[in-house]
Amino acid sequence: MTTIIDGKAIAKKIEQDVQKRVNVLRQKGISPKLHVILVGDNQASQTYTHTKAKAAERVGIDFTLHNFPATISEDDLIASLQKIQADGTVSGLIIQIPLPEHLYTEKVINSINPKIDIDCLTNTNLGRLVMNQPLFTPPTPTAALRILDEIAFNPKGKNITIIGTGALVGKPLAIMLINAGASVTTINSRTTNSKEKCLSADVIISGVGKKNIVTAAMVKPGAIVIDTGFVYENGILSGDVDFDAIKDITSYITPTPGGVGPITVAELLLNTVKSAELN
Repeated sequence: MTTIIDGKAIAKKIEQDVQKRVNVLRQKGISPKLHVILVGDNQASQTYTHTKAKAAERVGIDFTLHNFPATISEDDLIASLQKIQADGTVSGLIIQIPLPEHLYTEKVINSINPKIDIDCLTNTNLGRLVMNQPLFTPPTPTAALRILDEIAFNPKGKNITIIGTGALVGKPLAIMLINAGASVTTINSRTTNSKEKCLSADVIISGVGKKNIVTAAMVKPGAIVIDTGFVYENGILSGDVDFDAIKDITSYITPTPGGVGPITVAELLLNTVKSAELN
């Protein structure tokens, strides 16, 4: 029998922990502050930003949105980021991706102080992740591991296939799972035997952002399927996984929406409060 993972319930437990820690900090005169950079008017980015703002409000974290026009120059954006960080009161600073094409994303991200890089995207924090000495762990990969922990699944020695090798999910998730002792296989756009790699997996985690690329033919009975992909079509949110076709094959599966997304936001808030505690 398949269990559908309730991401909202898991996120609620994380938020309760965050709220308690925020209250402790406020009693010491410390107010955790989350700043979000939004460049342009990408619909999905606006939706994600609104979700983060609401979640921050629920747990008592101060939230500030900095909205810049899509035409801003790289130098002006970096100068603005440096100004935001200058007063030293920021607990977390994130840049909503994707950025407009004329901006070099890596350069912009690496202008963030690693101590407040709660998305764990700077070269410094990714390097610390590789060495298994992170200040923070990336929210979406951490959400996937949180799900495995919630269902009491130990990844050590298990076959886990990751679909997608991007900087936000696939690459850091592979590192984290290797550090946890899993046998990790990755699939990218040039992989020729994707179906076979998935069929041998105890867990499939997808993070591509293409609707229904994970089909029933790719999932062995009893596998765990975690969908971290997000696709907006005509204002409707869906994921990488053909959920209705796959759900009865799996032992556990995440829906979209209501699966990984809420947990990711909660992990972001947890990183914010960790940063406030550390700094």
